[in-house]
Amino acid sequence: MPPPPIHTPIVSLYLSLSLSLSLSYCFSPSLSLYYNHRKPNPKKKKKKNTMATSVRVKEAIVIVPSEPTPSHVLPLSAIDSQLFLRFTIEYLLVYKPRHNANQTATLSRVKSALGKALVPYYPLAGRVRPKPDGSSLEVVCRAQGAVFIEAVSDRTVSDFDRAPRFVAQWRKLLSFQVSDVLKGAPPLVMQLTWLKDGAVAIGVGFNHCTCDGIGSAEFLNLFAELALGKCRGLADLKTKPVWDRHLLDPLVKVIKHNNNSKNINLPEFNRVQDLSGFVTRFANERLTPTSIIYNRRQLGELKNRALSSNSISFTSFEVLSGHVWRSWTRALNLPSNQIVKLLFSINIRNRVKPSLPAGYYGNGFVLGCAQSSVKDLVEKGVWYAAGLVKTAKERVNNEYVRAVVESVSESRACPDSVGVLIVSQWSRLGLERVDFGLGRPVHVGPICSDRYCLFLPVADQSDAVKVMVAVPTSASEKYEYLVKTPYS
Repeated sequence: MPPPPIHTPIVSLYLSLSLSLSLSYCFSPSLSLYYNHRKPNPKKKKKKNTMATSVRVKEAIVIVPSEPTPSHVLPLSAIDSQLFLRFTIEYLLVYKPRHNANQTATLSRVKSALGKALVPYYPLAGRVRPKPDGSSLEVVCRAQGAVFIEAVSDRTVSDFDRAPRFVAQWRKLLSFQVSDVLKGAPPLVMQLTWLKDGAVAIGVGFNHCTCDGIGSAEFLNLFAELALGKCRGLADLKTKPVWDRHLLDPLVKVIKHNNNSKNINLPEFNRVQDLSGFVTRFANERLTPTSIIYNRRQLGELKNRALSSNSISFTSFEVLSGHVWRSWTRALNLPSNQIVKLLFSINIRNRVKPSLPAGYYGNGFVLGCAQSSVKDLVEKGVWYAAGLVKTAKERVNNEYVRAVVESVSESRACPDSVGVLIVSQWSRLGLERVDFGLGRPVHVGPICSDRYCLFLPVADQSDAVKVMVAVPTSASEKYEYLVKTPYS
């Protein structure tokens, strides 16, 4: 029988690492700390209905793999090491109350399962750092562990039926906030928060350099199966996690004799002129989160609308992303000659040659890029926007991926932010299936609703998509009107 996971008080981690934490009170058997170094003012009135004051951390610990794991340094790929991936993917899963739920047993089961999951996925218990030569990144695997937090909140499950009122309203449902993922921060952080009505909110953060959405969802589903007792460990895994990050590094020998990759245009990395104060506006204006659900019928209407203007058929993703992009652009009232881009992730696991192996949980995607002038995007309709998305998808093949790998390795190429809307499709990751013994989540989304647009799964509606994005407040009302009107 494997030993139980080791729980290390988080204070030792805090003292040894330079991290930015947003924990409020941290209660452990021998310690009570306030990480913001401010004493609470008992005379100050508490604000009502603000998530910032409604979460209290009960315990914060480090959980290490439940069995011995290899002690070595693993390289991350050129795709993993990109500058724009050096942040934390943050998921929020909310579960409805369960009758006669045993909180102590649930907590113990989840902690134990996390220790077990970190055995096959032991790099997630390591620490990411730059290579000595600065060429890319690597993971130091010494079973340092993942952070686990237990908290309580006076929120209820119904609070997540609508968009948050402001970007960071749900921030403290993942209290451990990392400002620099390369300075000793754990690649994996989890917070289980007991809500007032017996519901549970689970916040999970992954260092994006270590895995992509597909990889992180595969880990979460294994983790959940371990908590349920459906899987006992590595021997029971149908698909074992695979590292093999060298598969997405530059092919030096090929590049020396073949310069075709130099001739491939990578529009996602091209700079465009800011004719509208775009960057300043998004930096200075308050963003308002929006959340809109498209059911099967509405998606069908969008497809028919696009098809009526063009004989080409489109997927739900192509028409929805094109419609959202067009509505977003119109709502911002950008100059007609401003160039705008839609960036979205494209899974390359089966687009490269040879294909990436099953179980590859690193960043197996590149950015697709649809680009247009505001004038054309607004005047030509949703069929035009969807067509640009389709073309961008079809452009990505093995040669395109190799050109991206070379570009990010040699010149540290990074997407520009001018005129850019980024869409990420979480609705196809399998997050809606993650069941820790609490049932399936009734809400799946981000910890913070930001300017990145997310396509999210909808509970009990497998064909529906929830679109969540934060837009400048001055444009939010117009955006919501336009995005709800497919014939505009």
